[in-house]
Amino acid sequence: MTLDRTDRSWRGTPDLWLDAAYDLLVEAGVEAVKVMPLAQRLGLSRTSFYWHFPDREALLAGLVERWRAKNTGNLVARCEAPAATISEAMLNLIDCWVDPALFDSRLEFAMRTWALTDATVKAAMEEADGTRLAAITALFRRFGYGETEADTRARTLYLTQVGYIAVGSEESFAIRMGRIPAYVLTFSGVAPNPAEVAAFRGRHTG
Repeated sequence: MTLDRTDRSWRGTPDLWLDAAYDLLVEAGVEAVKVMPLAQRLGLSRTSFYWHFPDREALLAGLVERWRAKNTGNLVARCEAPAATISEAMLNLIDCWVDPALFDSRLEFAMRTWALTDATVKAAMEEADGTRLAAITALFRRFGYGETEADTRARTLYLTQVGYIAVGSEESFAIRMGRIPAYVLTFSGVAPNPAEVAAFRGRHTG
């Protein structure tokens, strides 16, 4: 088959390069994210990369933006989702810890590792942590918790999940799902009712 060089697809696409960069980042860390290994992985020429990105730093910036949009963006959105009770609101947020399409724990771990050696990424991580904590605190405030209690409960919830990610905690899907009602009670002081638990499980087992 003759490659049609008028078709831009032969150079790949920005998302294709970012997908490959993501794979390398979560597999081996940011030092592995280099143009030549990416080109080899994609079966594209090294010069194809520069059709989409001026340099490696632009690609890395794209990874940071992808992480910010997915993990922080979705977490904030779940905090702001409609809910009739605090327990329902907690379950909306906990969707992030169950569904990798909403919150990518592998990417989060890779970003936190990267932030240890890169001041710019560290600043982005600190900003993300602040934004996420503010959103969770606002969730508690929405249901009548005082400022100090809302802040403390938000930190307890968020730092528990960060701890899961940091230590690479492994548990089966069934075990995690079984613990969810108790986590809601622990974090909010209110146990979810059977209908709320059923709705949550329906979102993740359907």
